[in-house]
Amino acid sequence: MAMPVTTYLSVVLSVTCIKFLFLPTYRSTDFEVHRNWLAVTHSLPFSKWYYESTSEWTLDYPPLFAWFEYVLSHAARWFDTAMLEITNMNYASQMTIFYQRLTVIVADMVLVFAVREWCNLVTARVKREELKDQWYHPGVILSMLLLWNPGLLIVDHIHFQYNGFLYGILLLSIVRIIQDRCVEGAFWFAILLNLKHIYLYVAPAYFVYLLRSYCFIRETKGFRISLLNFIKLALVVILVFGVSFGPFIYLGQLPQVLSRLFPFKRGLSHAYWAPNFWALYNIADKAAYIGAVRLNLQTENLNQSASMTGGLVQEYEHVILPSIAPTTTMVLTILSILPALWNLWQKPGNPWLFLRSVILCAFGSFLYGWHVHEKAILLVLLPLTPLSLLWMADAQIFAFLTPVALFSLFPLLHEEAETPGKILLLLMYSVYNFRSLTRYFRNQWPVLKPALLKKFEAVYLLGLVFLQLYCSFGHTFLGLDKRLPFLPLLLISTYCALGILYAWLRFYGSLLYNQRELCVMNVKKQQ
Repeated sequence: MAMPVTTYLSVVLSVTCIKFLFLPTYRSTDFEVHRNWLAVTHSLPFSKWYYESTSEWTLDYPPLFAWFEYVLSHAARWFDTAMLEITNMNYASQMTIFYQRLTVIVADMVLVFAVREWCNLVTARVKREELKDQWYHPGVILSMLLLWNPGLLIVDHIHFQYNGFLYGILLLSIVRIIQDRCVEGAFWFAILLNLKHIYLYVAPAYFVYLLRSYCFIRETKGFRISLLNFIKLALVVILVFGVSFGPFIYLGQLPQVLSRLFPFKRGLSHAYWAPNFWALYNIADKAAYIGAVRLNLQTENLNQSASMTGGLVQEYEHVILPSIAPTTTMVLTILSILPALWNLWQKPGNPWLFLRSVILCAFGSFLYGWHVHEKAILLVLLPLTPLSLLWMADAQIFAFLTPVALFSLFPLLHEEAETPGKILLLLMYSVYNFRSLTRYFRNQWPVLKPALLKKFEAVYLLGLVFLQLYCSFGHTFLGLDKRLPFLPLLLISTYCALGILYAWLRFYGSLLYNQRELCVMNVKKQQ
């Protein structure tokens, strides 16, 4: 039973109204970044885009995103032409704010379309007799969980970026591959890579699946290579990359463009620590340093401080533990995703296994990558959302991971005035998440009455409440805000890193046991 169009439109309208309410809220430096890119692409010929450096916020996205900014800059003239002046740095008139916020809201229509496609796909996999309560229709739940995701609201519509429409293209690409429209899926993913290169993190899953399941044709005695399918995929990818990078290659500017896209001189951890393995590594180094000082141990680097706790973007050396090079993070990332890719290669033709591999590639790059931003956790969370409506094991992982991942984004909104809003968004979303998924699965398995959380997981999530209380009140009350100003960031990153690492390990386990669990649940349900 398909979700009524009016119901879906009501979900879209409700979240859009909230986005308009966020117009006057806090803006990060990313607002000025994108205003500057509007000015650069509008005022200069494209041959100078990747050389312009009047502002410190130079253009460092792939060429298709630069052309996207170029298109937006022409409409910007109708709002305030002053925003298009390169030398007008940190310009933020009311019309400029309104226009840039509006472009994010309009661009989100790509996400709206992709979510609708996913709702239809998920609903088609649910039997009619399982839809006992229309309030817990899988399409309604999925649209709410994706469109109302507080991470997207915080990062895009308060902090300010364009992640919504980018994730919309990612979700559209995945759903097309699941629908066995592989060429179209490859086309959208190629476009995505040329809009923002962070999605290279999940490219290995695309490469393995499309090569093994589309370019290799299954036959009675094995597989044969389909040269036609390979050529179709190659032409699509070459066409998109040619349109994007071709003009800059023609001008001999490819090295300059790539130097902007991959600035490896940045430090291991971002200014606001991403809650990943390196956050735990950093705190271990800091603890070892403190222990060495108290024990009066003499080491070569003991006169240094563990500078990664300063919260700044910089290159630094660890004091006690070995310092980490970019090649080390690359090796660990590859090792973390190899089992998923090998499993995908060994079991061709399973699009849901492809989706799981995409998620595991995102997990691995987030946990072990170089200079990872905390908002990259959305690359895990959003593709995981549809799976939470299809398999109980995934719903359990999603229910645990979601509050942790969203809480880890709180440091992006560091002003006190924003604290009630981000807490309210997380609480509302979490309550709906737990209630809707619990009711949904209990409708399907009323005898089993499956629980979303284990007891220790619930205790861990309760710890987020006490952590927020400390960050909001306890840190200042104890007089540590002057002496250790970045301690709350350290605690949030470390605590959330433990939860995300646990979710990663559990999701890897579900890759092996998910199908077996599903079969058992279906047998019990029939009994």
